[in-house]
Amino acid sequence: MSRTSSDNQADRRTRVTVLVALGANLVIAAAKAAGGLIAGSPALLSEAAHSVADSLNEVFLLAALRRSRRPADRRHPFGYGKERFFWSLLAAVGIFVMGGCFSFFQGVEAFRNGAEEKTSGYVAGLVVLGVAFLAEGASLLRALHQVSRQGGKGALRDPALRTVVAEDGTAVLGVTVAAIGMALHMVTGQVVWEASASIVIGALLVYVAYHLGREARDQLIGEAADPEAADRIREVLEAQPEIDSVEALFTMKTGLDKALVAARVDLVPGLDSERVEEVAVRIKRSVASSVPEADQIFLDITDRPAEEAWESPAATGERGGA
Repeated sequence: MSRTSSDNQADRRTRVTVLVALGANLVIAAAKAAGGLIAGSPALLSEAAHSVADSLNEVFLLAALRRSRRPADRRHPFGYGKERFFWSLLAAVGIFVMGGCFSFFQGVEAFRNGAEEKTSGYVAGLVVLGVAFLAEGASLLRALHQVSRQGGKGALRDPALRTVVAEDGTAVLGVTVAAIGMALHMVTGQVVWEASASIVIGALLVYVAYHLGREARDQLIGEAADPEAADRIREVLEAQPEIDSVEALFTMKTGLDKALVAARVDLVPGLDSERVEEVAVRIKRSVASSVPEADQIFLDITDRPAEEAWESPAATGERGGA
């Protein structure tokens, strides 16, 4: 199976996972909002905001899956792979603003103004949370199953899949916290339990949003390829008989499974210009075949010492690949 076909299959599986999460969140958000309004429950309303934020984020992730696979063009010669990271960053912002901040607001308002002491609607609210727990749990199991099929922890490099796993895991935990807060409110008649549950849910969402946003930011501003891939590239270069030394090696992810490679190498003496060109093409093909994610490969031939090479990280040379 070709790499492109494998990537497309992985994207299709991720799209199904995102659609399952979106469908579950839309239904659950409506149920939580209705239950929260009927019961006057701040914790349940916080969970409704959480589900609305998750639903919007899944729309962002679907856009990321569609747009990030567009082929390179003149305006974007390195492709659109980083769109995946951009939309994931927007999803993290959505979790923070729509989920975390609203949950904090609900909790603080409950502390300040109290809540109605009637509990007639709370039984229905707890039933809603029970159904939500089952739906969110099923969506989480689907996402974890895909992670397992795609190689375990390494599959979480995909920001779309990583975001779904984080959202569903947080949702399951948030529903549990909300149910505990509502139950304690019913038993004790003290709104402090439910207000505290809302604030805990808000803190949890802010924590998750911060980590998802930080990872998306690192990928957007130019994260290096995985250390294993960089080590393989260096090994391939150093194994070439025409290369005397690798003065500098730079990598940058340009997409989920694509990376730019720039290497400054010192060739053995005695090679004429025509031979150098042939060697450069063969070396780039060797790197591309050994490290499939090396999508754009640039070689710069130099006689300068390593110290000077590191002072000029923008390696230039012929664009190439397999």
